[in-house]
Amino acid sequence: MGSFDVLRDDERTQLDAFVEEYRGALEATLDGLTEEQARRRLVPSATTLLGLLKHVTWMQRVWFEECVGGTSRQALGLVRSLDESFRLADDDTVASITAAHREACATARATVAELPLDAVVTGHRAGPRTLRWVYLQVLRELAHHCGHADILREQVRA
Repeated sequence: MGSFDVLRDDERTQLDAFVEEYRGALEATLDGLTEEQARRRLVPSATTLLGLLKHVTWMQRVWFEECVGGTSRQALGLVRSLDESFRLADDDTVASITAAHREACATARATVAELPLDAVVTGHRAGPRTLRWVYLQVLRELAHHCGHADILREQVRA
């Protein structure tokens, strides 16, 4: 194994670690909250802590199951738009959304397990992407929404 191969392995390990860290951080923002607190709207938009986790679940399914896996949103039973992905149904709970998030994460891990970062995936509507690009996009979105969740969590507990 050459030194470049080691660097690629380290890159994948680090990308996986960052994604897992942010996945866990988003879930943790719901720890100890009541259902009402998790659904509380504290900003003019419909963004809530529970809605953020629901959106991130949808987002990961779009990138890993649609873009990498090649299954359409319709076939996956996903809402079509970004805005819809934040909307909570009456029967959404912290437990149900957390379970859906964990299932989406497990599916994502399995979908990419055997693929190298340079693999070209073709399920994206705008054209082919590398798996590395997908990882970076997911990481960007997770980090972005962790920031939102941190602020909302502070407001809920204030």
